[in-house]
Amino acid sequence: MTTVLDSLNAGLQAAFAANQRVLLLGEDVLDPYGGAFKVTRGLSTQFPGRVLTTPISEAGITGAGIGLALGGFRPIVEIMFGDFLTLAMDQLINAAGKFGWMYNPPVQLPLVLRTPMGGRRGYGPTHSQTLEKHLLGAPGLTVLAPFHLAGSDRLGEPGRLLRDAILQFNGPLVFIENKLQYLLPLLAPDELSEFDLDCSGSPLSPAYRLRLADAPPASLSLATYGYMAELCCQAMLQLAYEHEIFVELVVLTQLAPFDPGPILDSVQRTRRLLTVEEGGRSLGWGAEILAQVTEAIPGIVAGRVAALDLPVPASPTLESQVLPDLEQILQAVKKMV
Repeated sequence: MTTVLDSLNAGLQAAFAANQRVLLLGEDVLDPYGGAFKVTRGLSTQFPGRVLTTPISEAGITGAGIGLALGGFRPIVEIMFGDFLTLAMDQLINAAGKFGWMYNPPVQLPLVLRTPMGGRRGYGPTHSQTLEKHLLGAPGLTVLAPFHLAGSDRLGEPGRLLRDAILQFNGPLVFIENKLQYLLPLLAPDELSEFDLDCSGSPLSPAYRLRLADAPPASLSLATYGYMAELCCQAMLQLAYEHEIFVELVVLTQLAPFDPGPILDSVQRTRRLLTVEEGGRSLGWGAEILAQVTEAIPGIVAGRVAALDLPVPASPTLESQVLPDLEQILQAVKKMV
């Protein structure tokens, strides 16, 4: 069984093998530790001198990565926990995101910043957040979040998406990895016998649409990304088999810049849209999607499932009350149809 973690590690190895100017910087990324979640395991042994362990300074790590990118390298910066992107915001937004606009001739800045987000691990308020909404809309930044499905010709597999971002994208890119995704099995389309799967978009921004095979027309569109897609797939099956409610699921991998096309295409048919995200409800990814879709298609029924606007508790019981879960998705859908 190949997991998302395995795929990401293979993608990093492929990028290192393909281009000698690929480097990786981060805290505790050297073997035998191989990073907090083991995504970088084996890299420092296989590619000595190109994996650089750093002090605990997220701003410093990111700034060094920016300098290397400007110098002709293709650096990967690992921030151990996404919560600490807050310490690198100045470097990301005011340096990496702006440099491509500030100089003549224009400069290329091929920087990939990887970081894990999300809770349900009992890590407490400062190590369990989902903060990518604070990057969405920042000029010059691209934000990707992989899905644990592989599309046709393996388009969009997490490791391939990461590899292509490292080798082909010439601007600053933030690659969001949800902690609970790491151990999910990587599923190919032929393993999804209960679903019809369509994949659209480019190799760097695939979008997926899933529907139950041989089901009646869907009455609602679900839109999500990252690990929440796993919960949405579970919800689709439960809604169909227990309540005869049929929905279709749109999973985006490119969060910013945002292309509403795949979601608009689905909502044109269903006239109902529910967004699902692990981040806080207020002023988030789902709120922006609902704003754009309702502007384009007036009169639809719209709703969202998201975390409460509270710190994420360390207690599993309290954590489960703050973060969205399968039952919340089910209840939200049933209220809307």
